[in-house]
Amino acid sequence: MISGNILLVDDDDDDQFIFKDALKEIFFPYICLVASNGLEGIHMLQKQKEPPSMIFLDLNMPIMNGVEFLVNIKKHSTFKQIPVNIYSTTNNPADKKNLTKLGAIRFITKSSDFKQLKEKLREILNL
Repeated sequence: MISGNILLVDDDDDDQFIFKDALKEIFFPYICLVASNGLEGIHMLQKQKEPPSMIFLDLNMPIMNGVEFLVNIKKHSTFKQIPVNIYSTTNNPADKKNLTKLGAIRFITKSSDFKQLKEKLREILNL
């Protein structure tokens, strides 16, 4: 089971709400920190006393996109060990291959199926 806070980096307010609501419904006992773009996510990581246990990362965002965020944190000794899950609408095999090379561990394709999201999060977080 994941023990500790997680970080969601996603610019879409609706997706943030749905993600946090799914966590509530599966009784995730920790805090879900939220950043609206990669740069904000990096600043949030730098401010935390302890890094989050896991990151869920959208790819298409303004200011700093998900790929740029992933590359940046994997260069940083404190953050490079944090597991990063891509949480995006992309389903492109080439993107998945490239992001795996950059350090992503898993891909969750955004869906309008709330039940499916809860099941996937329960599986990932071992709840």
